[in-house]
Amino acid sequence: MTKIVDLLVRRDGYTHEEFADRWQGDHSELAKDLPGLQRYVTSVPTDPERAAYDGVLELYFEDMDALSEAFDSDLAERVQADAAEFIDLEAGPRLIVEETVQLDERAD
Repeated sequence: MTKIVDLLVRRDGYTHEEFADRWQGDHSELAKDLPGLQRYVTSVPTDPERAAYDGVLELYFEDMDALSEAFDSDLAERVQADAAEFIDLEAGPRLIVEETVQLDERAD
């Protein structure tokens, strides 16, 4: 399983609440249809005033080929353009990782 992990920073002019509402609302509705996307997780800090980032994004794909195909799609262009309206795309780090699950109590 290949996963993108982004640590997100909101654009100037957005409160944390406005950012979270937009990201987890209309933007998520658009992004969840990326081709080959198997799991889509958004997380916001419980204490945003003390957090260095406004959110954590996790996108799961079968492999790097599926990830590449998703980001080469027309929908990905629309998703990125929408994200650029409320996320400072250059501010937070991005990791592309191979996930190894050590424990998952939910799997039972």
